[in-house]
Amino acid sequence: MATRAQPWQLCWARSSGPVALATGGAASAEGPGRPGPLQDETLGVTSVPSQWRGVQGIRGDTKSCQTASIVTAEASTQTRKHADAEVQTEAPEPVRVQPVSRHDSPRLAAFLQRVEAMVIRELNKNWQSHAFDGFEVNWTEQQQTVTCLHTLSYPPAQGQGMHVTSVSWNTTGSVVACAYGRLDDGDWSTLKSFVCAWNLDRRGLSPRQPSAVVEVPSAVMCLAFHPTQPSHIAGGLYSGEVLVWDMSRPEDPLLWRTGLTDDTHRDPVSQVVWLPEPRHSHRFRVLSVATDGKVLLWQGAGAGQLRLTEGFALVVQQLPRNTKLKKPHRGETEVGATAVAFSSFDPSLFVLGTEGGFPLKCSLAAEEAALTRMPSSVSLRAPAQFTFSPHGGPVYSESLPKRGNRWPHPPVLHAAGPAPDILAAVAQVPVCCALVSSAPPGVCGSFW
Repeated sequence: MATRAQPWQLCWARSSGPVALATGGAASAEGPGRPGPLQDETLGVTSVPSQWRGVQGIRGDTKSCQTASIVTAEASTQTRKHADAEVQTEAPEPVRVQPVSRHDSPRLAAFLQRVEAMVIRELNKNWQSHAFDGFEVNWTEQQQTVTCLHTLSYPPAQGQGMHVTSVSWNTTGSVVACAYGRLDDGDWSTLKSFVCAWNLDRRGLSPRQPSAVVEVPSAVMCLAFHPTQPSHIAGGLYSGEVLVWDMSRPEDPLLWRTGLTDDTHRDPVSQVVWLPEPRHSHRFRVLSVATDGKVLLWQGAGAGQLRLTEGFALVVQQLPRNTKLKKPHRGETEVGATAVAFSSFDPSLFVLGTEGGFPLKCSLAAEEAALTRMPSSVSLRAPAQFTFSPHGGPVYSESLPKRGNRWPHPPVLHAAGPAPDILAAVAQVPVCCALVSSAPPGVCGSFW
């Protein structure tokens, strides 16, 4: 309810003062010319409608969109291929039989009379020969069996209890050489050893008498004949030296030797190999490996000396990361090499067998310097590139297939010990192994 005051009432209220307002007008009596008290009055309600929603509706925009019409096309094609082929053979011609030629009887008779005496003489020689006495023809299929042709030995070496440490055939296949040493003697013995050679094609072969004998001041651990010189043979000694002999000179067979210098091996030589020079295939160098971790290349020089041309070292810290090795002892960083084999497909590629039982794939083209303190006249490099699966014992022999073998991926054959069944190869192929009876039981050799 709203109350509206009259204008005369407001004027009276201003003139009556604060007292009259406080008392509500009761302080003064009604009198002439004075208005009465305020009264309530009901008036009408005025409303003002909101224009906000209308204004917003006016501001609204209506938009629409439509995609372009889809373009379609139809196409058809058809091909036709037709080919005709005909073949026809010619009518076979009848085989004409050559008429038997008539021999010239006078000329044939003259020839038989001329050779009759010679033929009769040879028939008489065959009749009197005893070369085939006791021979019986066996028309059945021959079985591939292995027979022992000769048992070669050298009594002076056997008398000293020496063992055969290495065997090598020369390039002609007629001469076999063996080295005598000790496999059960761990000290630096001064006992002399021998290198013996037998010519199996020589008449009157005596299995207990070699064709050539060379006395060596130290035990010979390995041998290798020259690839093209049938009489030259290299050997590695227990003292670490590498020597080359000429077996055709029995009085003075020594050609070259390394001597005991800072460049030579500090441990017994495990294997020696002849390698052709990269630029001169007719010239060869001698490669030697030993358990001191060094792989050395020697070149024959003047004054009967072998000069070191290249060198490599196997260091534990530089082996591939996939190699799982035990923590080496303090100060022990070299890895002993026990065997080596070179690839006939890549002259710089070779495989090394180690004392720890893991074969290493190495390269002569390696350029990384070896982290070793071993003294050397040439800078030693680290050749290891890859590690094969390890064996339970030392690797005694490595062998790679020759170029004539047709392998899609050339396999590698490792022979290790002491377990006799540890012989690993990538492919299943026939294997020839040799066991040394005086050594611990195990595979000691492997060849392709």
